[in-house]
Amino acid sequence: MTRTITDLSKARMLLSNDDGIHAEGLAVLEEVARKLSNNVWVVAPEVEQSAASHSLTLRRPLRERKLADKRYSIDGTPTDCVLMGMKYLMKGQRPDLVLSGVNVGANLGEDVIYSGTVAAAMEGAILGARSIALSLRPDTQNDTLFHWDTVRHFAPDVIRKLAMWDGAENLLFNVNFPGVPADQVRGIKICRQGHRDEETTVVEGNDPGGRPYLWVGQFVSHHTSVPNADLSAIAENYITITPLKYDLTDHDVLEKMGQLFS
Repeated sequence: MTRTITDLSKARMLLSNDDGIHAEGLAVLEEVARKLSNNVWVVAPEVEQSAASHSLTLRRPLRERKLADKRYSIDGTPTDCVLMGMKYLMKGQRPDLVLSGVNVGANLGEDVIYSGTVAAAMEGAILGARSIALSLRPDTQNDTLFHWDTVRHFAPDVIRKLAMWDGAENLLFNVNFPGVPADQVRGIKICRQGHRDEETTVVEGNDPGGRPYLWVGQFVSHHTSVPNADLSAIAENYITITPLKYDLTDHDVLEKMGQLFS
């Protein structure tokens, strides 16, 4: 059961990500978090774990590395990091809030299924903490440029309101910032998870030795037919917030199927 946060300044925060302990987005998130609370822990992967989804390391031991007070790297996945943080490193003083990100690149539509950033937040929610995943889309004209000041400007208020919202339990929030300067952000929209009209690509090629390979490419389109979708809203330069549940049951279909095997 998710615990209610009544005073964010006294909340214990756990930060993680999937881009690794040295990622710029994590540094920005830590900067934001320390403006909201004086009890901030960081437990993040030793190396990049993008698209790790909710994978958990089971076939080998995990090792922690203490880098500073309340700051650790783990040689595992984002899920490993949150699990180790909540059930081992912060045992006895488990976090009230888990923040994951800020991811380099948006996590919209189907990205949510693959995202290690979202998975870290989901693990926090499963273990009873209010959890928020945060991602930043690259600049709309230059995909190597990221407007971190947009995150610095808007993230504190977004985190504050979501962390202290007295609403449904057992969910997490997926937040995406558009790839524009702060003064071009049009506002905030609460959106559905979208679904791209076109699928991702598989690229065929040959390596320098002439051997064929297959490479998973990028989604070729961000267009969606889903109404009020995150993909559409961020394209219009809105910050998107999508509430997600880790219970994947389709309850409407569950009722309809009740007599199928009776």
